[in-house]
Amino acid sequence: MIIDRLIGKIIETENPSVIGLDTCVDYLPEDMQAKCNTLEDAGKYIFEFNKNLIDALKDIIPAVKVQVAYYEMYGVEGMKAFRDTLSYAGENGIVTIADVKRNDIGSTAGAYSKAYLSGVTLGGKKITPFESDFITVNGYLGSDGVLPFVNDCKENEKGIFALVKTSNPTSGELQDKRFESGKTLYEEMGTLVTKWGEELVGKYGYSSVGAVVGATHKEQAEVIRKAFPSTFFLIPGYGAQGGKAEDLKVCFDNGLGGIVNSSRGILTAYKKAYKGLSYVDGAVKAAEDMRRDLIGAVGVYKK
Repeated sequence: MIIDRLIGKIIETENPSVIGLDTCVDYLPEDMQAKCNTLEDAGKYIFEFNKNLIDALKDIIPAVKVQVAYYEMYGVEGMKAFRDTLSYAGENGIVTIADVKRNDIGSTAGAYSKAYLSGVTLGGKKITPFESDFITVNGYLGSDGVLPFVNDCKENEKGIFALVKTSNPTSGELQDKRFESGKTLYEEMGTLVTKWGEELVGKYGYSSVGAVVGATHKEQAEVIRKAFPSTFFLIPGYGAQGGKAEDLKVCFDNGLGGIVNSSRGILTAYKKAYKGLSYVDGAVKAAEDMRRDLIGAVGVYKK
């Protein structure tokens, strides 16, 4: 199970964090930015930036999350950098999460899944264009928008994180709405996520079908954790969005249960918290700070 591999990496590194490589030209150091005059340049230097961070962080972190929007805006060249970043991280033993939030129904959902999880067959060979260990999906279209991804997870040792309670400030406009039963929309989504993943529960008791649960909504996270103990959380919103390590205790049990994302806090640490350091050294310092902060709050796994 891919979830066991992710948890194994978290235990090995004693680090429940995932670094978001949401990289854009504005985050690059000035000498790199000065060379970005075309889309081709942007793709080249974004990948170089990411590659250097992966080299420096691969023994510190268990996973990277690569947000596709930051690459799509640079067109085909940006998507090459997206592909190459995922590939290079995987080659270095890092668990990869493609943050693509795909959703559609039937064969269209299946086509999305082939791009990231299961691949297409060409010339008798299976090729996955943007191969990832996990992807994010939007389940709010219902089960027929998610089951093609789930089936590919079963057949290819892959995983997904479905949006349940997102970190953005206005998520409650819809996700906190209550049904006549008294349950909220996000609770109903949590029920579906558990159902989708019931055949993909690994040795640590968590499923390869996980949930996106924002660090900025402590009360809701606590409800979800208690109701769905086998659901592993991908937790955005830490740091720059205001989420604090202390608030994340509710997401964890015995040091396990989730992985916490930080993007800008790591990528731009050399411009802020560690001004004066190189972007690589700044990112390493920030990643180590985050690890200590999280471990201090949620602890480490003990057999």
